[in-house]
Formats: sequence, structure tokens, C-alpha cells
Amino acid sequence: MRVIAGTAGGLRLVAPEGRTVRPTTDRVREAIFNALYSLDALDEVRVLDLFAGTGALGIEALSRGAASAVFVERDRHALACLEQNLETTRFADQAHVRVGDAMAFARTANEEFDLAFLDPPYDFVDWDDLIDVVPAQRIVVEAGRAIDERPEWRLDRTKAYGATVVTIMSRRNAVNEVPR
Repeated sequence: MRVIAGTAGGLRLVAPEGRTVRPTTDRVREAIFNALYSLDALDEVRVLDLFAGTGALGIEALSRGAASAVFVERDRHALACLEQNLETTRFADQAHVRVGDAMAFARTANEEFDLAFLDPPYDFVDWDDLIDVVPAQRIVVEAGRAIDERPEWRLDRTKAYGATVVTIMSRRNAVNEVPR
């Protein structure tokens, strides 16, 4: 696993062994960031990486021009890798790591983010609850199924990559909303 592009492009990232963390493949990450670039959704944004794992999604965003990122993770092995990856990529100064439950963080966050990555473990089922409380204007959802559009969210893109479905949605009434 590596950072695909940007200022840290090509640097290798570490991941814990086993299946407790499901790192996004390089191919899927590249597709996500190509889509975000085409939506002009990366430059100087504040990023939230829920269920951060190794931090690959948030680190990729920082590498491609995001201003800052908050990483939320509770697994101690993943946290060790995340910290190492932030040091390797030299993004530790732009990053804030929060140890704890991603859903609890989303419910109680006292700040709003421009972009949030939602890439929970395989067995996660509380999609409706999570999407209702995530404090962001745009979300990237990585799941085993398509996520339905909701009244408060506009579907920007959805695409399957094997068993992984990536859905990008923006809040309706967002200041930067552009009619389709």
C-alpha cells in the first residue's frame, strides 16, 4: 500500500496484519481521488477520516492538497500504523488523531468538515444512523453495497469496484452546491 499521488506520492504505508483493518486498495483509492478532483473537492479542505485504520484515505487527501485531517480510530494496532504513516509522510502537523469510537465521535463532534471518509469494518450495518450524524458537507462511503440517496444528501457518484461500492454524496443546501 502506498500514497498514490501528491506531495507524498509513492511513499509506502504500513498496515496491521490480519483482518481487523480493511485497507482501501490502491486502485479504489485512485478512483476515489480522481472523482474528488473532478468535483473540485480536495483543495484546502478539512477532512474527517472515520474508521481511519491506517489513515490511507486521509493521508491521500493531505497529499493532494487538503488543509487538515482528523483521524478517528479505536484499534490499537491500527493506531500504531496510523501514527507511523503520518510520520513517514510528514503530515503529523496537519493531522489530529482521536482514539475512540467513530460513531460516538460523529455524534458529538463540535466542528464541521468539508469532506468525510466513511470506511468502516466489514460487518458495519448502521449506515443510516452514521450518515445522519456525520458532520461533513461531502462524504465518501466505502461499503459492500450501494448507499441510497437521502433527502438531505445529493448523490454525486456511485461505482462498484468488485465487492466494494464507493458512493460520494454532498449535503443539499451546501454553500458550494452546484446544480446537476
